[in-house]
Amino acid sequence: MSFHPVPETHTGTTFAQRAAARLAVAAARPLLLLSPARLGRFLRLVARGARPAGHDRTYRARQAVTTVSAVCAGREGCLPRSVATALLCRARGEWPTWCVGVRAAPPFGAHAWVEAEGLLVGEELPESYFRVLISVGSRTEERSRP
Repeated sequence: MSFHPVPETHTGTTFAQRAAARLAVAAARPLLLLSPARLGRFLRLVARGARPAGHDRTYRARQAVTTVSAVCAGREGCLPRSVATALLCRARGEWPTWCVGVRAAPPFGAHAWVEAEGLLVGEELPESYFRVLISVGSRTEERSRP
């Protein structure tokens, strides 16, 4: 018996939110073929001119993405989930901080996620659990970092 991920069910996700999330997931799909460096450069271009995304709105975007995509809802779906969430936020003129990194404690492995207002979005782990290798924030946010 094999396990197949299913989209999550989030009450309160409207038809319009699900439609926008489907477009974001579809737009993210070909980007996943890029190398991490190229993907980071591309997302920096996309993020230009966006205002920093708030945590609550970014969390709702992530919920919409995981509602419409079994891949994004799955345990191994961190990269498509993070890219689609960032693109969905960008469609509203906002940009979270998109991150790729590694777990700082065993089991070691790569992970991709988004942050907003300095907090992990939708990750139920402490912030110190990950080490960032690549991050793409909004210009405003990048300028304000120490």
